[in-house]
Amino acid sequence: MFKHVIVRKPARSMIDGITSAPELGKPDYELAVKQHDAYIEALRSCGVEVTELPALEEYPDACFVEDVAVVTRKCAIITNPGAASRNGEKEHIMETIKKFYKEDQIEYIKAPGTLEGGDVMMVGDHFYVGRSARTNEEGIHQFIEILEKYGLSGSEVTLEKVLHLKTGVNYLENDTFLVSGEFIEKEEFKNSKLILIPDDEAYAANCIWVNGKVIVPSSFPKVAQLIREAGYEVITTDTSEYRKLDGGLSCLSLRF
Repeated sequence: MFKHVIVRKPARSMIDGITSAPELGKPDYELAVKQHDAYIEALRSCGVEVTELPALEEYPDACFVEDVAVVTRKCAIITNPGAASRNGEKEHIMETIKKFYKEDQIEYIKAPGTLEGGDVMMVGDHFYVGRSARTNEEGIHQFIEILEKYGLSGSEVTLEKVLHLKTGVNYLENDTFLVSGEFIEKEEFKNSKLILIPDDEAYAANCIWVNGKVIVPSSFPKVAQLIREAGYEVITTDTSEYRKLDGGLSCLSLRF
């Protein structure tokens, strides 16, 4: 069960955030703020306490707070984001992390290692890590070493097409995964219960399980129905403006 969630307000500068889909247009800042507020309400309805951090205008992508830290039940790991324009964001999360973890429970990924939280998927005490354009071999090596120090474990997953691991695969609970695209056939998940995301709703593979409920991006009715059929209460919330920056539901929060 999660007790705490950390989010960061979107900055006006978000309209200049990183994107691989410029055809979707620039985000509408005012709408993004409304969507962020609705996202927080969805989280609160799952029984968590939400800490909302102020916007960072110098970092257009800083609302995607998941990438700068990995929070576990035993330690917090400050990442070293692989996107140069985002690397400094990690300095702005440390003070907040220190409110929840003691100094000796906080670890750091160090250069030349890079790691972004969007490439990390927690499944109980095991963590799958995607090697991507943002997370490199050295970062994964350091990350797994840190996990093992705390009695946790980790393993690498190769990515072929997606930006981050959780772009295409997300864990619910009870050995159940949402999978899309390349992850439908991945060895790592073949013996688990898989909910197959249709190609035309692939964006909605990025849902988040929060205390027995699943938050799903709105406007993806097939995915919402599949998750209901799996026995979950579904909460939908719109992330259209974050999609324009390659972002989804998990990217917008740290949940622990």
